[in-house]
Amino acid sequence: MQLGIDSFALRGLGSSMPPARQAAEQMGHLVDRIELADQVGLDVFGIGEHHRAEFLDSAPALILAAAASRTSRIRLTSAVTVLSAADPVRVFQEFATLDLLSRGRAELVVGRGSFTEPTRYLATIYATTTPVCREAGPALGPTGAGAGNLAGTIPAGPERA
Repeated sequence: MQLGIDSFALRGLGSSMPPARQAAEQMGHLVDRIELADQVGLDVFGIGEHHRAEFLDSAPALILAAAASRTSRIRLTSAVTVLSAADPVRVFQEFATLDLLSRGRAELVVGRGSFTEPTRYLATIYATTTPVCREAGPALGPTGAGAGNLAGTIPAGPERA
């Protein structure tokens, strides 16, 4: 059995500090929590992806990359990557790079998400998200548990098998 945390980066409310400074502090606290989770022996820490004004986690791979530099053992995962809002090859390459930075500790969870904001912000049509996810899944390759090192299979360019 593994024990871990799935979290998100909620924008702080009610602070008197400037919004950009507050957001930076919130992000720093999140990375601190990931580091603490590593130190106390948790197995995995996941960050969700949200495209809403009250969240700061629209790019979980970047947050996890920051955490990779401060941790040594904990697995780092997306608590869901909104596949319909991004090119699947680009998502794969970002997580393969995270896998290199973390020395093999990256995991990728994909889905269409539970909020409809990506469809408005990112010009996708919600009705098409399920087919997009079905089509994109094979482009990601073997990314499940025990898939091994993602970095060894990074597509070199836009071509896909």
